[in-house]
Amino acid sequence: YWRSEEAIRRFTIRIDGFVAAKAPLEGGEILTKPLIFSGSRLSVNFATSAAGSLHVELTDVAGKPLPGFALADSDEHFGDSLDRTITWSEKSDTSAHAGMPVRLRFRLKDAELYAFQFME
Repeated sequence: YWRSEEAIRRFTIRIDGFVAAKAPLEGGEILTKPLIFSGSRLSVNFATSAAGSLHVELTDVAGKPLPGFALADSDEHFGDSLDRTITWSEKSDTSAHAGMPVRLRFRLKDAELYAFQFME
């Protein structure tokens, strides 16, 4: 006879996963406040469904896409990753914009964004 109050349960928490920005399959966007970064690549912690996706745009302070970093240039990212390097037309180098104020626009479809950071 097995009683549930005697069962051992294991719970895990995703790294940096206490809070997520979540969008349904219809989609949604997040536009960050202006930020200044150092580093040469953008890494994200995210998860999507099989039908979901994540795209990222790098903009100026006014929200205008930076050349080569528009949503149209963003490669589609899907799956579940703690450290995915974002790419635009298969390139990831963001160092030309390091040290200047930028904003990030995340377009999510059936996805959760947990964290992002610029890395060397």
